[in-house]
Amino acid sequence: MEGFFVDLKSLKKQESKRKISKGYMWALFCAVFWGIWYLPGTVVWVLNPFDEMYSAIAETGGDGTALIITAVLITAFNALTVMLALMLWNGVLGKYGELGRTLKEFHPCSKWFFLASIFGGPMAILGSFIAMGFIGGAFAAVAALLYPVVGSILAYYWYGEKISKRAAIGIGVIIVGGITIFGGGLLTELSSGNVQWIGYLGGLMAAAGWGIEGAIAGKGLDISEPDVGLTLRFVGENIIWWIVLVPLLALFGYPMYSFALQAFEPMTLLVLIFAGITFGFCYVCWYKSFPLIGVGRGQGIGNLYGLFAIIFIFLFFGDVPQWTILVGGTLCVIGSFVMFTEDTSELETLRGE
Repeated sequence: MEGFFVDLKSLKKQESKRKISKGYMWALFCAVFWGIWYLPGTVVWVLNPFDEMYSAIAETGGDGTALIITAVLITAFNALTVMLALMLWNGVLGKYGELGRTLKEFHPCSKWFFLASIFGGPMAILGSFIAMGFIGGAFAAVAALLYPVVGSILAYYWYGEKISKRAAIGIGVIIVGGITIFGGGLLTELSSGNVQWIGYLGGLMAAAGWGIEGAIAGKGLDISEPDVGLTLRFVGENIIWWIVLVPLLALFGYPMYSFALQAFEPMTLLVLIFAGITFGFCYVCWYKSFPLIGVGRGQGIGNLYGLFAIIFIFLFFGDVPQWTILVGGTLCVIGSFVMFTEDTSELETLRGE
């Protein structure tokens, strides 16, 4: 009987270790897909009809207004292509039935994902596109690196998610790396006297939005399957863009529909589909990591997207990183290593209760 008890204990420990390794793997894949997403996210700004839309609105409303309105339409298309990619993903996995059942359970379940869509879409993703448009893809990639702080604190105080001392150190080192990268770009602009404040505001919107979304999604994933919950989150975001905000801006006289119809040309569609696939699977990996290692760790490892984005942008666009970016990127890697080596016994239960 004693040997049987020992075996059960050993099996439980092995299962916990396997679960944690899988969680970190999903979070790392999330960082890679997220980093790649900044390539189409940067390119789409110079493609028709978005470049023509920017010029047309700028003639009467100014550059700032033109950029924000154009960012709204780009974000709406991004949400649409992500939702289509996720619908295809759920179809391949045979989860349409589960999707319908979860959608009907609004009060206990799907309300969390619709709430997450508000902070993830009009706040985080729009903010990131604004940062890309005003300052550039590399800046936008690192501007949101503070989001694990928001997510971890909310998850800790809201539903008691445990953050061990080692995990907190790892998250802290990654965040210092992000601030080093962020601060380097800001100091350069301050010295030149040309600071794009709206772009920095977009970066802060991304950090706060993704942090809040992660905490809300963590609550919803207590009672929902990740692929299904994530798809509902993007259904909610598409409702916000295509049924509320885009028609509202059209009522105010902005040419939303005429330029939206012009987006259906081969190169633009190709870039938007690329954005939808990379961002959709980034989110798939992100949501799958939360139930396995918690919101704080999932966001902390996912934060490596900043480093991957800089590498991809350098490889494809030739933007040479500053020394602050290299130092910050090194800190991000060190912080992730600290979290990877966390004692798995700390994670047998993710909640403090």
